[in-house]
Amino acid sequence: MALFTSKPDDFPTILQGKRVLLTTESLGPVNGVSRTTLSLVEYLRRNGVDLAVVAPHYQGFRNQAQDAADMRIPGCPLPYNPDLTIVYPFRLDNVYKQTFQPDIIYVASPASLGFQILLQTRQLRKPPTVLLNYQTDLSAYSEIIFPAPLDRFAVWLLATVQGFLFSHPAVHTIFYPCSAVLNYLKDAGAPVERTVLLGRGVDTSLFNPAHRDIAYRREIAPNGEIILVSVCRLAPEKGFEFLAEATIRLAEQKVPFKLLIVGGNRNPAVENGIHRLFDAVKEQVIFTGFLTGQALARAYASGDIFLHCSITETFGLVVLEAMASGLPVIARDQGGPSDIVQHQKTGYLVPPNDIATFVGLAREVSIDSQLRFTLCTSARRYAEDTTWEKINNRVAWQMASALEQRSVEERLASSEPAVANFMLPILEKLRLTLAVGLVYFMWLIAVIPLIIHGQRIVPRALELVHNIPLIGRCIRYRAR
Repeated sequence: MALFTSKPDDFPTILQGKRVLLTTESLGPVNGVSRTTLSLVEYLRRNGVDLAVVAPHYQGFRNQAQDAADMRIPGCPLPYNPDLTIVYPFRLDNVYKQTFQPDIIYVASPASLGFQILLQTRQLRKPPTVLLNYQTDLSAYSEIIFPAPLDRFAVWLLATVQGFLFSHPAVHTIFYPCSAVLNYLKDAGAPVERTVLLGRGVDTSLFNPAHRDIAYRREIAPNGEIILVSVCRLAPEKGFEFLAEATIRLAEQKVPFKLLIVGGNRNPAVENGIHRLFDAVKEQVIFTGFLTGQALARAYASGDIFLHCSITETFGLVVLEAMASGLPVIARDQGGPSDIVQHQKTGYLVPPNDIATFVGLAREVSIDSQLRFTLCTSARRYAEDTTWEKINNRVAWQMASALEQRSVEERLASSEPAVANFMLPILEKLRLTLAVGLVYFMWLIAVIPLIIHGQRIVPRALELVHNIPLIGRCIRYRAR
């Protein structure tokens, strides 16, 4: 396992003019992967890298990320989350024809697109250097989404595929966001010696306490209630049943609060199901839908406490954005937030299923303004040292290291006598064809069942979040 040593803040000149093919599973939707990748895209282009960006088709509303891709590959949107697309089988040489033959391939959050890129790269005689950023815990999602025993099969299949693809010699670096992901990569058989810890950055100018809007606060909380904030996509795996239970208990304890929930889902059934979880406290909950830019920054900064209830985040960019906005964070202690939140300094980490402690801390911070101020100050100070410029500079230097290593390897290879074989190009094309055939086979045994199951996933997912204990508590609260 490698950690970054101190590097110059300057951009590595070896990268200027180099051709980098960047692929990402998400560029357009409002999520952490999309925002993280867009930041890197802008940084590399601003510093003179010849960058081509490949991403799946996205049919949502247009934004800055939407226009950043040079090539969009068609696919099938997931029924329970139309923002994510499983790309259809494609050939890497066709991608090269529409972009270029790269010096480096950077794979962000590998899934259906990244897996195909990595599989076909293995078939090349002289594959480019590959760096990948493991940002999405597909295994955790599989355990939540699929029923038994399909969930165990999905977890096993993912680990097998990832361990195989990540182990190829062309893969120079595997970025990981938190210790929990590193443990998963070890278990999957990924080469730990190539792993590099990489956090996330935050725009401390955009996400800033200065954007606190008193008029907006009065609109949300006209009676001076404390404003709790939650920002994430509305989806069953984001812990909304936990959040609903917590808010109901706060209401029972007569804590004066308003809960601002920022986020949405392009599947109305899922979105409406999440809304219904809060029926018992609907007068105290405000759903804003998707927000971006200044509107999102205002929502963060106008709050008082950030509540993070998801346990499937590999990093949790929203936690860092909240801290940059001057909000203390109360989070369940699992996944990425465990490595961000400094317990009792910038907020609190609570055992994942300990809702009583979670509610108790939310109540304590709500009523103790001096404690809240102390946590806010520390949260902002922590975020100020975590800018996108610093994070992206680390990625650039790792790319530079990969190029230098490849240059040494090529010099050593050039000293050996060359063996001419006219069959090699033919064999390479045959291997690529077989690799694409394997992808079609995986569609048959894994992807098509996933899509068919996805047609039924929404009602099942809503059944999961509308659990019996929560319904009982809602009924008790309504009767008060």
